Amino acid sequence: MAAKSTNLMIVSILFTSVTLCFSQSSNGGFLSPQFYARSCPQAQQIVNSVVTKAVAREPRMAASLLRLHFHDCFVQGCDASLLLDTGNGIISEKGAVPNNNSARGFYVVDEIKSAVEKACPQTVSCADILALAARDSTVLAGGPSWEVLLGRRDSRNASFNGANNNIPAPNNTFQTILSSYTQVGLDIVDLVALSGSHTIGFARCTSFKQRLYNQSGNGQPDFSLDQSYAARLRTGCPRSGGDQNLFAMDFISPAKFDNSYFKNILNSKAMLNSDQVLATRNRMTLGLVQKYAANNQLFFQQFAKSMVKMGNISPLTGSRGEIRKNCRAINT
Repeated sequence: MAAKSTNLMIVSILFTSVTLCFSQSSNGGFLSPQFYARSCPQAQQIVNSVVTKAVAREPRMAASLLRLHFHDCFVQGCDASLLLDTGNGIISEKGAVPNNNSARGFYVVDEIKSAVEKACPQTVSCADILALAARDSTVLAGGPSWEVLLGRRDSRNASFNGANNNIPAPNNTFQTILSSYTQVGLDIVDLVALSGSHTIGFARCTSFKQRLYNQSGNGQPDFSLDQSYAARLRTGCPRSGGDQNLFAMDFISPAKFDNSYFKNILNSKAMLNSDQVLATRNRMTLGLVQKYAANNQLFFQQFAKSMVKMGNISPLTGSRGEIRKNCRAINT
């Protein structure tokens, strides 16, 4: 009986390992960490080199590149549609509300693509570049690493409406945010873990102003926000004006990827409403916030798993899509 149980456990472990190393998409293609092993073995090194230099120049870029991957995957899957500029019948997602004057780092992606094209012309997709840059940015900020599954291809279209409707907003209700995750195949654990990316990066005043002055539309602030912290925010985020002023989402360690984000939530010092509701609207999310606040390694482990899962949202593989020469435009 013991031998049988051991054999079952070994089979289970082997199956899990295969699942992590290869992921099949709905169109029959495969994602694999070794996808470019022969066609462009230096691809990951090139991406890492450019990202490292970019983050050294501007530490904030780590959060920006991580966010690009997130905003791309939530709109028609991880297909680099976010990178397309308006033109040739395409309305860019860059002008949608969640991205306009907010999504940034596109020039770094251009630098990466240019370097990769010189080494391996029309081989590495922009979608894979986003996935690799997100991982490398996280590591450079002190966060966890993970094996990136590769083999995505780039879309030939964008979805302006999808960007407006599918990307979770900082003022959404908890149920709306959860629905945004579940409709792309992510669950409540992924929601909490991936929200932890707010441990780095900045938010604009307009993203949380209503919490300071008019949370319920009655001219009253959000009293679930620590009022001493709220007073600090008001000094740079006035009732009128200052909408584009930037604030570190994690005031404790703004440039370090760690679990202080979750500690801030428990102390009622989460800047965004979408973060604070993780502790006030659902028992399961509150429990996860408490676990991650107490155990940084547990947070890192789940964040890495959830990033792999997010990176596998509806990828274009096989003969679908294309490998763009320029990430900003479809091939002609």
